[in-house]
Amino acid sequence: MIIVLAVALAGAIGGGAGTAQAEGGRSSHDRQLLFYNHSYGVFDRETADAIEHSDYLRDFANFQVRTTTGTGGQTWTGRYLMGRETYLELFGVGDVAGQDGALGSAGLGLSTERADDLATVTARLKDEGVADPIEFLQTRDFGDGVPVPWFDAILTTTEYDAFGAWAMEYRPEYFADPRGNTEPPSYPGDVGRERYLSDDYRTHLMRDVTSVRIAVTQGDLADTVPLLRAGGFTVRTVAGGGVVAKGGGTTIHLDVVPRENAGMQRVDFALNRPVTDRHVEQIGHSTLTVGPGSRAVWTFAHNGTP
Repeated sequence: MIIVLAVALAGAIGGGAGTAQAEGGRSSHDRQLLFYNHSYGVFDRETADAIEHSDYLRDFANFQVRTTTGTGGQTWTGRYLMGRETYLELFGVGDVAGQDGALGSAGLGLSTERADDLATVTARLKDEGVADPIEFLQTRDFGDGVPVPWFDAILTTTEYDAFGAWAMEYRPEYFADPRGNTEPPSYPGDVGRERYLSDDYRTHLMRDVTSVRIAVTQGDLADTVPLLRAGGFTVRTVAGGGVVAKGGGTTIHLDVVPRENAGMQRVDFALNRPVTDRHVEQIGHSTLTVGPGSRAVWTFAHNGTP
């Protein structure tokens, strides 16, 4: 879920981040602790509405549209494509309050698989030049007015242009609440993505997100790289100043652009089974191409402009 990278939420706790450079190279850490959980993008209203009402997406993926209430009563309405371990969250302009709901805004959630790994990530961040990682608790209200602890999270900063990344670790209280519809642990300390998500993906084509490409500003990139490296991703600088981060089955491409060109550009999926034919579905100002084979690619026009 979006943690609403809100200054109002994290800023109330205080703290700040050091400045880090987006240098390339392998992770200096011996174990990967963070894995791609989900990413989100904010699109023009025509595209968001087309996504919400697409019959094809309901066949393609475990697809949901819902409004969520988080910490402090903040709410957001998203369109969700849920896989085995990963998912995608899609918004229209204004579906999220404030800066997070502006056209071209995007975010990236990275999560742990084992309990207490988030504390190690926090310690690693200091080695990556982030002096004071910002920690906070996200809650979820299932409708009875009683917030349930959902996940702990850390940010490198509360100041951003259009993109923010965070690390998260699901809380035992959430897994214990039957309304979360989560699965039993597969091993001691299991707080993983597969446990969190349902098995409904099995009856659809989409299995998981294998790659995302997001256009971000130089400043937002510099604030994100330390988190990727602390999580154990291999981060490589590419032409134009962007980076490619690999690890855990999902590749993350971050391209450097001016703020007006920022936003989610492309998502690649693995399918549960191969398909023989190529299917092209136009959804607002976006194109989902499925097959042939066991993959699909969803591309998004810049800011709703074909």
